[in-house]
Amino acid sequence: MKRFGLFAFLFLTFAAPVWAQTAEEIVTKANLASYYAGKSGQSDVVMTITDSQGRQRTREFRILRLNVKEGAEQKFYVYFKRPTDVERMVYMVWKNIGKDDDRWLYLPALDLVKRIAASDKRSSFAGSHFVYEDVSGRSLEADTHELVGEEGSLFKIKNTPKDAKGVDFAYYFVWIDKNNSLPMKAEYYNAGGKLLRTVEALEVKDIQGHPTAVRSKAVDIERKGETIIDFANVVYDAGLEDSIFTERYLRQPPTQWIK
Repeated sequence: MKRFGLFAFLFLTFAAPVWAQTAEEIVTKANLASYYAGKSGQSDVVMTITDSQGRQRTREFRILRLNVKEGAEQKFYVYFKRPTDVERMVYMVWKNIGKDDDRWLYLPALDLVKRIAASDKRSSFAGSHFVYEDVSGRSLEADTHELVGEEGSLFKIKNTPKDAKGVDFAYYFVWIDKNNSLPMKAEYYNAGGKLLRTVEALEVKDIQGHPTAVRSKAVDIERKGETIIDFANVVYDAGLEDSIFTERYLRQPPTQWIK
């Protein structure tokens, strides 16, 4: 990723403050903190989905993550445990740099392995208000990044897609904690400046020396409804093997890692 030197924005005839870090440096650190902690990671997840009428349903799953290269290629394996309509469903991602990610979805009711098209990365994840891209992260190269201000202990970054195709927003802001580099909130807007969706970290804990968001919320402003994700039994450097993240284990999950 290219990095740029220190810069200043001009507003009217006055120079705004020159920050000690560039937007590129800040988002790079945030990406590492939120998606690359440790060499690998695992967690049990409960996802509570509330629709526009206040009705709730839950999804329970185990997520496994392996870093192939720090800050670059990764592999994700998500195994659904409950309820029965999603039991044994598997979502797997090979996160690539410089090209589209490879994504698979195994549907046990049909005994079908489905490749997820790159154009579907902004689709709902398992019927929630999170999207597939939220699970494995959005490529830093997909957006231009601009440091637009500071709010207390947070940097405020404006991100604009380089290619408007395949995205459901025109730009988004992310607030990043200066101390631990975790993204604490994101707001997505359309071209007219209307707020469409928010994602927020509600609770952060230190786990094995890594600041970790253990509760997050996504809200659909337009269609209403929200989803809360709770993480438990988080383990870093779990000793995961690369062989787990193959098509073989979509139909036959690695039992020792999904208990």
